[in-house]
Amino acid sequence: MPQQYVASDSTTGLQVQVTGEFPGDPDDRVRIARTTNLFTRLMATVLSASNDTGRRERFRAIETQLEVAEALIRGDMAEVQRLIRETLRSMGISDEQLREVEQQLREQLRSIGGGGLAGMLGLDELGLDDPDGPDAPEEPDRPSTA
Repeated sequence: MPQQYVASDSTTGLQVQVTGEFPGDPDDRVRIARTTNLFTRLMATVLSASNDTGRRERFRAIETQLEVAEALIRGDMAEVQRLIRETLRSMGISDEQLREVEQQLREQLRSIGGGGLAGMLGLDELGLDDPDGPDAPEEPDRPSTA
């Protein structure tokens, strides 16, 4: 039989209900409750925006962060990187600016002897140790390594 958790926002009256088969572990149940409460507060905050544009921007921000969280949980670093790049582009940050930041990060990690640190942070997987980066455009006069 499905179980249910209901969270309400006292200010707006918004109510979110989660129904399903929940794990028996009490810590899991606490996490379900906390996550549902957080989601309810987020939705109440978004819905409290006084204008349509602000509300849509808030929805997009939450949607993107939830997509990033879901991709991180799945361990899909390529999707995490894509979502973050997409977000930064929507904020007006160009691919060239992103490459400059990647280069600066690589140089700072090398200067502190952070080769191992880059691996621990998963930066190697993102291609930051590759001078061209994972998404660098191919140059027409340069042979492809693929």
